[in-house]
Amino acid sequence: MNFLLKVLITGLIAYLLPAILPGVKVADIKTAALFALVLALLNAIVKPVLVILTIPVTLVTLGLFLLVINAFMVLIAANFFKGVEVNGFWWALIFSILLSLGSSVLYSLVGGGKN
Repeated sequence: MNFLLKVLITGLIAYLLPAILPGVKVADIKTAALFALVLALLNAIVKPVLVILTIPVTLVTLGLFLLVINAFMVLIAANFFKGVEVNGFWWALIFSILLSLGSSVLYSLVGGGKN
């Protein structure tokens, strides 16, 4: 149930963020929810492999390279949908940061962290 709540919250934030980010477009709420689901699956399957492969770079950059990995996850997930458009790496980086922050705040507000 928590996974579904996180995906729905991420989808909502992904739907709202293009209003303030001109380099990102999301067609509708259904596309945003599916985008959030694909992003969650990529983060569960692909991201751990990338994190392990890039440990030296991550250590040298004091963990900032993880932001780059998050941006690439957004770009990869956006490639699955015609309704999601991210205009370049920098927009993906900004989008991924705001998506993480917004999802965390909203998830904590709805009480998702409580058992």
